[in-house]
Amino acid sequence: MQPHSGAARPPGRDTRGDRLIPLAMALFFAFGFCTVLVDTLTPKLKGMFALSYTEVMLTPFAFFGAYFLVSLPASWLLARIGYLQSVVVGLAITAVGCLLFTPAASIGVYSAFLLAVFVMASGITVVQVAANPFATAIGDPRYTHSRLTLAQAFNSLATMVGPLFGAALILAHSKPMPDARSVSPAVLSVLRIQEAHAVQGPFLGIAVGLAALAGVCALFFRSSPRTATAVRLPYRELVKDRRLMLGVVSIFVYVGAEVAIGSLLTNYLMSSHALGAPQQVAGSLVAVYWGLAMVGRFIGAYALRRMRPGTALAFCAAGAACLAVISGLSAGMVAAVAVLMIGLFNSIMFPTIFTLAIEDLGENGHQGSGLLCLAIFGGAVVPLIAGRVADTFGLTAFLAVPVVCYLWIAGYGVLTRRTRNTTMEAPVAGV
Repeated sequence: MQPHSGAARPPGRDTRGDRLIPLAMALFFAFGFCTVLVDTLTPKLKGMFALSYTEVMLTPFAFFGAYFLVSLPASWLLARIGYLQSVVVGLAITAVGCLLFTPAASIGVYSAFLLAVFVMASGITVVQVAANPFATAIGDPRYTHSRLTLAQAFNSLATMVGPLFGAALILAHSKPMPDARSVSPAVLSVLRIQEAHAVQGPFLGIAVGLAALAGVCALFFRSSPRTATAVRLPYRELVKDRRLMLGVVSIFVYVGAEVAIGSLLTNYLMSSHALGAPQQVAGSLVAVYWGLAMVGRFIGAYALRRMRPGTALAFCAAGAACLAVISGLSAGMVAAVAVLMIGLFNSIMFPTIFTLAIEDLGENGHQGSGLLCLAIFGGAVVPLIAGRVADTFGLTAFLAVPVVCYLWIAGYGVLTRRTRNTTMEAPVAGV
């Protein structure tokens, strides 16, 4: 996609979709808000059920596992019923998942919470599969990369607000559970149920908010752009598209690198290699990492109107890799600042990879979106690899994993800067 200056609007362009841009921003905020609450829920469940780190990691695994299982069915649904119709279905499923936290809290069983997380994440997956191509289909086609980056900025805003919401309403009044050996199972069950009630209210409120957003989306069904349903490329042909499949791998490693750093950042800042900060201070500094990502996306939404997206992607990925190396090889404040600054360079990667991967797919973009969202499963796999590296070679060594991920992404940026895929310009009929 060639860069454009502030040229006049192309004659004859339908501008009705422009009014849908705020709705797209709201959708990105909504699923970002729900997603980040899993980070707040994880320590809550660990304390309630006295879980090991391996056991509690089943919570994010259940969340990202939904992307792996639901993305392709969501892509099929998107092709059948359209963008906003799929969004409404996804919001409804997400609301049901939020409602399931009430019975889960009432029975006080960990597996019930995992089910609620999975259902909620399934709905979020449907929303995200639809929302990403929806954001590219509305508004001026010259500014597709810029618009999706702006939408991701609202997603980042939600990832900053969500933890504050969760800390105030879910974690604020948490009480330590007694040792299971010191009380009877019946008493322990009652205590867990009492502690779990703190989860019910916030998720009920979120369910109401999601229902209201679904109602707003329904009002815009007629003005929403339509997806192509008559022509559909077989996946066996779609996976032959090199640009798309390299984008799938890039999304996999990007999400994995981002989640790995975010998950281990508090421990890293607490270590003597970095700041040796107390847990509360180190935990609060994680907000800087996500906040810089938000700032970077607002900057990127402007910059991508004037730069080739592949060039911007390669620059940011190379910058993130360099910062990870600097952090690992330095110490103290330099190590801490370098690792936090990675958030700024992360900012444009997801939306830019996404649009670069599907921009040549035409009417098969909904299928490409499904494959790309499936790759978000990297958020479950790559952090496990990083954790294993940290256990084996020391905490600082985990930074080698995101370095490899970022170098791959930089290569994808260079490739898409110089080449465009032409094999998918004409839709191919198939089953």
